[in-house]
Amino acid sequence: MFKGVLLKACGAVLAAVCLGGLSGMLRAQQAGAQGAEARARVEALRSADAQKRAAAAYELSKRPAEARAAVGALVELLGDATVVDPGVYRKQNRLNNPYTDTTVGQEAARALTVAGAEAFGPLVAALGRTEAEARRNAAWALGAVGDRRAVEPLTGTLGGDTDARVREQAAWALGALGDRSATEAVARALSDSSAEVREQAAWAAGALGDRRAVESLVAALKDSAGDVREQAAWALGAVGDRRAVAGLSAALSDPEADVQEQAAWALGAIGAREAAPTLGAALKARSAEVRTQAAWALGAIGDRSEVPSLIAVLSDPDARVRGQAAWALGAIGDARAADALRAALRDANKSVREQARWALGVVAGVSELK
Repeated sequence: MFKGVLLKACGAVLAAVCLGGLSGMLRAQQAGAQGAEARARVEALRSADAQKRAAAAYELSKRPAEARAAVGALVELLGDATVVDPGVYRKQNRLNNPYTDTTVGQEAARALTVAGAEAFGPLVAALGRTEAEARRNAAWALGAVGDRRAVEPLTGTLGGDTDARVREQAAWALGALGDRSATEAVARALSDSSAEVREQAAWAAGALGDRRAVESLVAALKDSAGDVREQAAWALGAVGDRRAVAGLSAALSDPEADVQEQAAWALGAIGAREAAPTLGAALKARSAEVRTQAAWALGAIGDRSEVPSLIAVLSDPDARVRGQAAWALGAIGDARAADALRAALRDANKSVREQARWALGVVAGVSELK
């Protein structure tokens, strides 16, 4: 019996050893297959087919470890301006997210953002490449990586690169990094020869939120390009400095409605009570979007002087304006609006009725609603 037990025990040990060996072999085979797939993806970065290069970069963007190992090959692709259709290799997302055309270099830049610290030095070096596409993609990637060591090289690019698209991307990156040491460079870029760069610099100034840029942003409210004026108005609201009130009030008369609308928002965001009369006049603007934003701003400011103007707007032909006016009257809380808000409870638009009901509850008391 002892021998039989011993034999059984030996058999169990041998079986375990065999199974362990088989498991190890399977793991080794799996690792080998994965390694081969990883090598194939890196090799595909150098394919003659642009779609395959882009697809390989996209796959690496989902695999940080592989992206770190492929930094050199990915950096080489930053200057590849070949346009591809990302929907071809992102098939699982194609129905829900129809992608616009992109370039191989942009896909490489996305992959480099997941490589982290290993990609920082090569990306900074790429800011000096001869191809503008490479410099542009490197600037974007540095902003997306979020390493604030990139501020100095990016400010150099913003102030000195010969390609406007590169300077534009550098401005975005500096705003994305959020380091206020870039404020002066961003403010200078508000005078760039390219309207696109000036617009992006205005956004960056708002994202940085540094009051040192206020004077330059106020000056940008008179820029020749409407998009720049609109972005400057937003930035001033984001910064929240009262020195901008006069310039923003003047911008309510801008020839472009988008600028007027953004200026109204900014005045409300700043809480500029002195702008209430100008905002009250904006309630008669031709654009319904401007009238809506002016009503919001008056409610946000909370000044009672324009309550009569807001009451008049409860008869505006646009329901969005009427609803926003009702909200503003509730936010201000002036009992003079009670009768007009009761009348608004019969408005043809459900949203207006609901907003009037809330506002009436504020200005006249809940008992009025019973």
